[in-house]
Amino acid sequence: MAIKKQTKEAASEVKTRVEKIIPEAKKVVEEKVVPETKKAAAKVEAEAKKVAEKVAPEAQKTVEKVKKAAAKKEMKTTLFVEYYGKQVQEKDMIASVKKAWTKSGKKISDIKTMALYVKPEENSVYYVINGDSAGRVEF
Repeated sequence: MAIKKQTKEAASEVKTRVEKIIPEAKKVVEEKVVPETKKAAAKVEAEAKKVAEKVAPEAQKTVEKVKKAAAKKEMKTTLFVEYYGKQVQEKDMIASVKKAWTKSGKKISDIKTMALYVKPEENSVYYVINGDSAGRVEF
C-alpha cells in the first residue's frame, strides 16, 4: 500500500512539474524560436529576390532571342531540273510522288520523310519515303 501511495505522489509531482514547464517552454518558443525562424525566412526571401533580379533580365533576353528567331522567315527556294529542253519544278516532282503514294493505298499524313533522286536521263524521279518505301515516277 505504501508503494501505491508513493507512486501516486510521484505521479502528482511529475504532473505539477510538467504543468509548470509547458508555459515556460511555450514562452521560450515564442520569444526565441519564432523570431529566429522569421529572421531565417526573411534572409532566404531576400536572397531569392536577389537571384530573381539577376536571372529575370537574362531570361527575358533569352525569350526575346527565341521570339526573334521564330519570327524570322525561312528563305524561299525554288528548284528546277532542266534536261534536253524539258523543265520540271521540284513541287511538281513532289506532287507526283505524293500521287503515287496515295494510289498505293497510303495516306499523305503517313509521310514523315521523303528523299528524291532525280535522273533526267531516264526522265524519272526515284523516291524513298520514311526510309523504307521506295518507288519511281516519271516527269
